Amino acid sequence: MKLVQSNIWGGKLEFQLLDFFADQQADIACLQEVNDLKGPSGALFATFDEILEIGNFSDSHMAALHSSNYMNRTLHYGNATASKFPIVERHTIFTYGDYKDNFDMVDDETNVRNLQHIVVDVSGKNLHVLNHHGFFIAGSKAGDDETLRQMHMIANYIKQLDGPVILSGDFNLAPNSESMQVFNDLLTDLSSKFGLTSTYAHLSIHNVVCDYILVNNQVTVNNFQMSDDLISDHKALILDFDL
Repeated sequence: MKLVQSNIWGGKLEFQLLDFFADQQADIACLQEVNDLKGPSGALFATFDEILEIGNFSDSHMAALHSSNYMNRTLHYGNATASKFPIVERHTIFTYGDYKDNFDMVDDETNVRNLQHIVVDVSGKNLHVLNHHGFFIAGSKAGDDETLRQMHMIANYIKQLDGPVILSGDFNLAPNSESMQVFNDLLTDLSSKFGLTSTYAHLSIHNVVCDYILVNNQVTVNNFQMSDDLISDHKALILDFDL
């Protein structure tokens, strides 16, 4: 099975992004900075519907942080998961702030965050897939007391789950940050284990690891790699695994 993790940068690199998902044909995708708009955007960005169609995903879940008006339609923005397996449970847990409709970039909180949790049925076995976009601190990936609180919140949530677990996302945290160390005794951080030095593309000013796939001991890792395809200001992570 294949899982792709990607912060898609709002789908700005529309055609490269869609070509990537057409080529990968992943079984599961965990995405951040997703624009969920029914119908096309007018060739301004790739929408979640377009990714679902070209990737041949049969089920999905959108965990919106906020919504706003776009061309007389409603645009939902946030974290999203897509699956070729049936999704049998869907959960959205806010780690900072609350969902806001009629969102305004100037007047409203832009650092709202949530943890998205789906349970997919893989040949009769439940797989827990969790997706998160981490709290943003300008100019630093070292974290602070707030990121530490949120990572403990996520870790405590995962401790209540039974079965195989995959946690992925752009955490906005460096591997050696105190906040990321929260997962050390709970999950295996594949970005660190496989020696990644940066998960950003050249379009970003950053040059550190902040994108992750973490797994518990009930997930068998066959292969893990970072894609060189330019689809965003972040690189995509690709996990080949079995249960």
